[in-house]
Formats: sequence, structure tokens, C-alpha cells
Amino acid sequence: MSTSELIAVGGGTSPLDDAEALAEKQGRKNFAKVGSARPSSLLYTYGPGAIIDLPHFTIMPSGMDDWERIWARRQGPVPEIHAPRLLESVQLQLGPQVSGLRPFPHQPTENAFSREGSDLGVPARIFPQWLRCTGCDLLAPLEFFTRSTDGYVNTHPYRPDEAVVQHVGCPGRVAKTGGGARGKAGGTRRNRTSPCVPARYLLACPDGHLDEFPYDWWVHQGGKCSKAPAPVLEMTDTGASRGASATVTCRSCGVRRPMNQAQGEVGRTHLPKCRGRLPHVDAFVKGGCEQETRLMLVGASNLWFPVTQSIIDMPRLDPAAQLKDDANQLRAALGEDLSAVSGNLKMLRIALKQNPSTGRLVELDDAALGDVVAAALGPQESEAEREERRRRWSPTDLLVPEWRYLEQDPPEERHADKRSGLTVSPRALPVGESGPVPGVGRVLAVDRLRKVNALLGFTRIDDFDRIDDSGSRLVPLCRGGRPAWVPATEDRGEGVFLQLDEARVSAWEQRVEASGLWERYVAAHKRNFERRYSETAKEMDHLERMQPARYWLVHTLAHALMRQMSMHSGYGAASLSERLYAWKPEGERPAAAGMLITTTASDSDGTLGGLVALSAPARLGEILDAALRGLMRCSSDPVCARRVPEDPEDFLHGAACHCCTMASETSCERANRFLDRRLVVPLPGAWRELAFFEDPR
Repeated sequence: MSTSELIAVGGGTSPLDDAEALAEKQGRKNFAKVGSARPSSLLYTYGPGAIIDLPHFTIMPSGMDDWERIWARRQGPVPEIHAPRLLESVQLQLGPQVSGLRPFPHQPTENAFSREGSDLGVPARIFPQWLRCTGCDLLAPLEFFTRSTDGYVNTHPYRPDEAVVQHVGCPGRVAKTGGGARGKAGGTRRNRTSPCVPARYLLACPDGHLDEFPYDWWVHQGGKCSKAPAPVLEMTDTGASRGASATVTCRSCGVRRPMNQAQGEVGRTHLPKCRGRLPHVDAFVKGGCEQETRLMLVGASNLWFPVTQSIIDMPRLDPAAQLKDDANQLRAALGEDLSAVSGNLKMLRIALKQNPSTGRLVELDDAALGDVVAAALGPQESEAEREERRRRWSPTDLLVPEWRYLEQDPPEERHADKRSGLTVSPRALPVGESGPVPGVGRVLAVDRLRKVNALLGFTRIDDFDRIDDSGSRLVPLCRGGRPAWVPATEDRGEGVFLQLDEARVSAWEQRVEASGLWERYVAAHKRNFERRYSETAKEMDHLERMQPARYWLVHTLAHALMRQMSMHSGYGAASLSERLYAWKPEGERPAAAGMLITTTASDSDGTLGGLVALSAPARLGEILDAALRGLMRCSSDPVCARRVPEDPEDFLHGAACHCCTMASETSCERANRFLDRRLVVPLPGAWRELAFFEDPR
């Protein structure tokens, strides 16, 4: 499994420079590598602007500006991930200046002890910069501890986990006695070296800014110390209660103030205004920020929410879309040289052969290549046109091309697309104990697939889709706010595609959405929307975010299938994920009701075939029967089976809980919302007639 190294970068917010600079500055060599992480975790959990907890301190991956310096250490073109459909969507959101999708800086090693690629990695900074000495409780900025050459130690080439910031000359915790200063344990006071840990309090605002907590300002009630211009602070923490249990003390003047006074709504009135700091790019917002700050702990789950987009790479069926992809690729490959060689196709082909990423263009005949050249040289989309297209854009737009391709019957067994690598095989309908499973219209075995994921930015405090779609909340990945590229990952794997019978789904959906149960779900969604969405979303209709009944059906069935498939495929339940295609017909967009259950891995070999083997009719029928039977009961029944949101409740699920239906965060694309067992199978009680499937028992 490939991993990306985390290396420290120099600059205003970090004491750690590159290994070469450290070697010049210090008596012994410190290595730049401080840890490693899988590409998926760097995209979904610990991307730029997030905080990674290492054994002895915490770091923040830097923005794209620092990544450019890392890539500059290699000659030749920077590696890119080819996914034109995803790139087009990213350009729509972030601007046409985005020219590519790049992997994380990484070079595989031959063995565990080889050093090739050690100069590549994801740049990171120590953050927060305020640290507490574990030996004497001294609270001070990082620069105080690293004044000594032994203040930061990372000298073992194969043990980056031993990297530590130390307090050299720590006196220990001293108790005042009549006989002089003695240690708390009764020993004499002496200097020693003690490790330091991050002071775990931060300031955050809804616009995504993050700042150090102003401990000096806090303990002196917004003023200054009366005894010293540079007061000595200490932080003690009893750990007896949750939340902000620490107390900050000024050793110079003796004043104290507990951190719990900064918690909650009342605590926000005691905090300073936001300064608009973006520590991942080492910058501040011009003009500052007027948002109210709030106390945030280093390990808080709402500190960083990634804004990502992903696609399953599939062949383009729309000729116009394929032409646009080819034109973009040609323009990116030749740049300003395109106009010089556009009139000579022979010279153009020679130029294209020099670029390994343009293999498809070289294979085109003269007429087709001429069309691509004309499209590449034609007028580009105006900003007004792009803004209008962005306004009408929906996340479903990424799924529609995939659905159109999966709707097509493969021309042969194990039909492989050379360019995308997608391999699909037709399968007969599943057969259960009592014959074919009613309601299932088509099954495909997806033997090989490639999933590409891109990071567009991030938000803090609230997830992106839980507030609104305002671009002002999206924290940029670079200083200028308009990145030239975005980080991306590739996952390869396999899957099983199930399509439900559209005629049956449509009739069932009309019956459900006319019921009293659906009225309760719509009312709960309205309450949820109004309580969680920001001021900028007041003009939005909550029904724009409400998923149709077919989505609840497909979503719940997908969770039930993932539970059963994990018991037969050899993959853990958290290794399986869903990709749902469920929407009503609208304009040229066809209706969809289906799911793709996948498992993927970030290495080049993909997965082992245990999931796709379950697509055989007999085995899939057995799994479907078991999944439906499993939905009929829950260890939390009858509480779970009777659950329906009532005013003032605003949860977005019905008969569903972690005992029967809900899945892990890695598996569910909707955070376990829009689930209800009673819409799939007939549970005892009211609304039994709304089930899509009959009683499987």
C-alpha cells in the first residue's frame, strides 16, 4: 500500500527547514520526514489545512504554494492524473486556470531501508505553535523551545515517530517549601530535558480561518502583564472534566484564568475577533475578518471538512463531450505552440508523439484530428457563461454519464475499455430461494474500475453541504485563491452494479410520496434545514436538498447489501462503499434507480476479486434474500421499527439504526441520512403497505 511522506517545510510558521538547511544550522542532522499517511487519508481526513496528531506534536499540511517547491526537485513534467470529466467539473467550481490533477509527491522505494524519494513528500508545518512542557507546565511559543540546538530532535533516519520538541533546561514542577525549592516528589530541583506537547486550544470562525489561542491576552483579561513585558505563562490541566479543563497562569504577576470561560455561547463574548488567519498558506485575509471566533480543540471533529469530488472513470458516450475532452487535452499538451503547428497535421503529430499523455490524439485520423484542433483554437467559454453553468450545476451531473454507460448492455463477456480500464460483464438476474428476485432489473459485474478523487478545498465548523453552497465558505488551497492544479488520488478496484425495475420504482414512489409518512419526512427535513443552514441559505427551498423516495429505497438496500457482502467477499464492511444513482427524470436527464457497490485500493494492483464473484445469479440471489431478511429485524426493535421523526425532532432517517442499517463513514455517501427499512420490507405496524419488496420470510 503506497503512502505519502510528511516532510517539514521552512518559513514563518515552522522551525523545521529542509534537511540540508538543518544540517547547516545545527550541530547534528535532523531529517525532514516526520511521518507518513495513506493518500486517501490525506484527501479525506488530513488534507491541507487539517491537523495531524503525531506522537510528540501536531502538524498541518501546507497549501499548494509549498508543494510547488517540492515538485521542483524533480526534472521533467510533473505527474498528472488523467480524468477529463473530473477536471472539467473542478474547473467549473474553481475556474478555468486549473490545468490538471496531481498526485501527492511520492516516489516508491525498493525496500524498507532505501532512501530514494526521501526528498519528496507532503510539506507540513508544526501547528499549533504554542507548546506546553510536560516537565514544568511552561507554556511558550515554539521559538522559545527551539532556541537551543537540541530543542528539536529528529535524527533517526527510519524512526520519524521519535521526532520531538524538547524543553532543554526544564526545572521540573517546583513546590515552594520552607527549606527552599524542592521537587514535588521531594527531590532537589535540577535542570533536565522534557518533551513538549501542543497546547490544544485554537480559535476558529465559520469562514474557515484558524488561529492560535491568545494565551497572554486571555490570562490578562485583554490587557498586558503588570510585572513583565514578556510574561512567563504556565498551563495546568486536571483532566477531571471534558472540554476546556485547563487553567492558564501568569508566573510573572500571578493572575490565573480557566479555559472553560471561553466555552459555549457566553464564552464567545470573551474572545477576540477573528484576524482572518490561514495558517496552511502562512497568510492573513486582506482586510481581516468580522466573524465571531469560537474555541476549538486540536482534535475536534469539526475542525476540517474536505470538499471533494469523485468519478468512476468510464468511456464517454456523448461525441460532443469527447471532442471537448480531446480539445482540452490538446491545448494543455501544446500550449502556445498549438497555433504554430495547427496548420500542419504532420508536424502536429510529431509534436504529439513527444508527449506520452496524448496517445489517443495520435491515433485519430486527419479529419477527426482537424476537428479537435478547430475546437481547441475556438473561442473559450466566457466568465458569464461559466457562472451560469455553475449556478445550474448539481452533484448529480457527475453521476449521469456513469449511469448512461452502465445502462448499456456490454457487447461481450468481460468487455474492457482500453482507455479508462473499466471492465464489465453482463450477469443474469439474481435467483433466490423462491425464484427471481422481483424488482431487480439488471446486474453487471464490474471486474475492474478506476475511481479518481479530487480535493477542491475545505471548510471548518460546519460541513460544506450542511450550510449552503456559498463559495465564500470554501477555504482555498493556495494564497491567491485560484489554484493552477488540485491534489487528487486514484483508487482501483471492483464492484457489483444493480439496477431496479424503473416501472415498478416509479409506481411505488408515487404511492410513498402521497403518504402521511412522507409528509413527516419532509417536515423533519425542513426543520433540519432551517436549524443547520446559514443566513446565506434563507432564500433556498429545502426541497432542493430533499432526496426523493427512490433515493431512500436505493440507499437503504445498498446498506443492507454491503452488510451481507462483507460476510461473503473477504472484505471488511468498512472496505465496501456505495455509489448511488437515484433521481427522477428531468429534461434530458433520464430517471435512475440503481447502485454500484465497490471496494477499491490506492495501489496499482487494485483488489482481489472477492466482491465481483458475488455477482453470480445464485450467490447474489442468496445475498439479496439474506439482506432483505436482515432488514426485517433489529435488536433495537420495536423502538427502531417504529421510529418516525416528530416535531421538534429533525433527524433524517426512519426505521434505521447502527444495529440494523447504518454503515461506517467510509461506506456511506450521505452520513447515514435518508434511510428507512420500512420502505424496503414490510415491517410490522403502520405503513406496512409502503414496502417495495414483499415479506422475504
